[in-house]
Amino acid sequence: MIIEKANITDAEEILALQKLCYISEAEIYSDHTIPPLIQTLDEIKAEFQEYYFLKAVEEGKIIGSVRARISEPGTCYIGRLIVHPDFQNQGIGTTLMGEIEKIFHECERWELITGHLSEKNIKLYEKLNYNIFKTEKLTTDLNLVYLEKIN
Repeated sequence: MIIEKANITDAEEILALQKLCYISEAEIYSDHTIPPLIQTLDEIKAEFQEYYFLKAVEEGKIIGSVRARISEPGTCYIGRLIVHPDFQNQGIGTTLMGEIEKIFHECERWELITGHLSEKNIKLYEKLNYNIFKTEKLTTDLNLVYLEKIN
């Protein structure tokens, strides 16, 4: 497996993988209109202007990705960590997180968001030394859980 910077030509493949990966999240919340599932190709291409995308490649196929950007001085916002369902629980997500933290090593802290029922995600992030610092009610069925890791 190779971890490397993704570029805009990878957008379509990353978007397809994102949609595949977020189906399970949509089912947890009984909501198939969550942003990762309805994002368009033009929208993800636009994100390449502000986010740094990493991809995990196996035999020429993208099997994982994560994106990050500096959202305010000293804070790196990490978003949409995805790993193909056939490759989950093999350390790929952990590796992607480690690599994105290395790229943004100058940050004072890293921050990410997940849903309150996404127990597998929360467990992974806590294993990586992220701590919950805030919960925000988004809808009657969804609370956002904010996690941070201090550098």
